[in-house]
Amino acid sequence: MPLAELERWLQARVDRHPAATSIPMLDGYAAAIVAGPVSMSPLGWICPLLAIDADAFNHGGTPEFAAISAVALRHNEISNTLSTAPDRFEPMHRREVNGDIDPRPWCQGFYAAMQLRPSAWAPLLDAGNVNHGLLLPILLHGRDDQSRPPLGSPQGGRNAYAEIPAAVEALRQYWMPIRYPRTR
Repeated sequence: MPLAELERWLQARVDRHPAATSIPMLDGYAAAIVAGPVSMSPLGWICPLLAIDADAFNHGGTPEFAAISAVALRHNEISNTLSTAPDRFEPMHRREVNGDIDPRPWCQGFYAAMQLRPSAWAPLLDAGNVNHGLLLPILLHGRDDQSRPPLGSPQGGRNAYAEIPAAVEALRQYWMPIRYPRTR
């Protein structure tokens, strides 16, 4: 399923409350899954992302299965880029009519994925943690489930979105020893 079609499909499902209703939100969500603190079963993150039942994974040829496949492809693209050429990672931000970047939907998607495992992300949500700054470019533009910015209204961080690609890679590196511990 092409991304434009996937976006239309997501928007048609708004009443089902998917975690993402646009490609930028989906992209941020998938980036958080790739860069986050724990490995998750695809069922555990794709079902809430798309607001589908787990049974949809068993029925090829359906619009739900096409959406699952498109999400898996984007997840794998992000993972591959961050693994092989992290400096080439580019979030799929929405553009305003005047050309300005709107990072809010992408950050909202990222934050939504964080809420799947809030206790795992908790160390970086603690402002007293020296590594809390890794999340700031995302949190400055994110929205919680009440549509409130997690850190209040962005002030002075209006262009923090430019730091998001490096922040995603830094987060991936930060969580790597926890997510993939060395075996002895």
